[in-house]
Amino acid sequence: MRRRIVALLAAVLMPVVAATTLLVTQPAAAASLTRVTNFGNNPSNLNMYIYVPDRVAARPALLVAVHYCTGTASALYSGYFRDYVNAADQYGFIIVFPEATRSGQCFDVYSPQALRRGGGSDPVGIISMVDYAKSRYNVDPGRVYVSGVSSGAMMTNVLAAEYPDVFTAGSAFMGVPAGCFATNDGSTWNSQCSSGQSIKSAQQWGDLARSMYSGYSGSYPRMQLWHGTNDTTLAYPNFGEEIKQWTNLHGVSQTPVSTDSPSSGWTRTRYGNNGTQPPVEGISVSGQGHSLPLNGMISYAINFLGLNSTTPSSPSPSPSPSPSPTPPNSPSPSPSATPGGSPATTLGAAAART
Repeated sequence: MRRRIVALLAAVLMPVVAATTLLVTQPAAAASLTRVTNFGNNPSNLNMYIYVPDRVAARPALLVAVHYCTGTASALYSGYFRDYVNAADQYGFIIVFPEATRSGQCFDVYSPQALRRGGGSDPVGIISMVDYAKSRYNVDPGRVYVSGVSSGAMMTNVLAAEYPDVFTAGSAFMGVPAGCFATNDGSTWNSQCSSGQSIKSAQQWGDLARSMYSGYSGSYPRMQLWHGTNDTTLAYPNFGEEIKQWTNLHGVSQTPVSTDSPSSGWTRTRYGNNGTQPPVEGISVSGQGHSLPLNGMISYAINFLGLNSTTPSSPSPSPSPSPSPTPPNSPSPSPSATPGGSPATTLGAAAART
């Protein structure tokens, strides 16, 4: 009789134990790139995607990651900025990925509307994304950063100049000075700027940036600038012009405080001080064309921005209402060390000029 009771109990309890074990050992759903709709004022019809790691810091930082021409949020997430995503998992910060929807998928860094704070176009939509993330995820307003590639690097310069009270620092891979790409005839391409022929004094560049937010007298975001010496899409002289602009905005000398080579072929110059987070930092890459970042570069950007200073401390908040999944056909998650200027990374392709 006793044996029969034990056998019956075992028969009843084993499925329960198995189910319980399954619930305990089954991993939680992994964080993924998610589309957000109805995030606020969006005059140029940008798409918003957000990455919220499984564990978010109690007071997380926010990174705005801006793609290149012909690019998408998904391509940047899975490709060149994958190291930012991995760092978000480690340090608990949130990443917003704006996505351009116009032909060529470039960001507007040229129209009069885009080059004036609150004037309209892409910058207004991106700031709406920032405000959305800040309001829902307890973002630290003192730790909002922006980083971009090519067209996204140009937007990084524009956002930092136009909204210096929003962004703490930026890292721009292959950009041009804020305002350099301006056009007044409806054109979306400025050949004088792209070819590196827009040469101004530091004061002129600084004044151009200041005109984007007239009356502002506060401090400007720290800026890290990257460029390949053989870039012919956004020519290398733009690198020096960016340095002029940002040293002027920070009121520091154009003469570097230090010069070193943190990796083979790199020349890093720091302006204002020799700390790991100086007001302005420039890194030129010898022999490289329009195909940054290379492997390892994002880790330097993470350190410069200050995204490596918070450990995740709480479960992530509930996802935004009615999210849609990551866009299909995402590219390989591992960017090549030497991209070689593939169509997805070159701003100067024919589609980028339309």
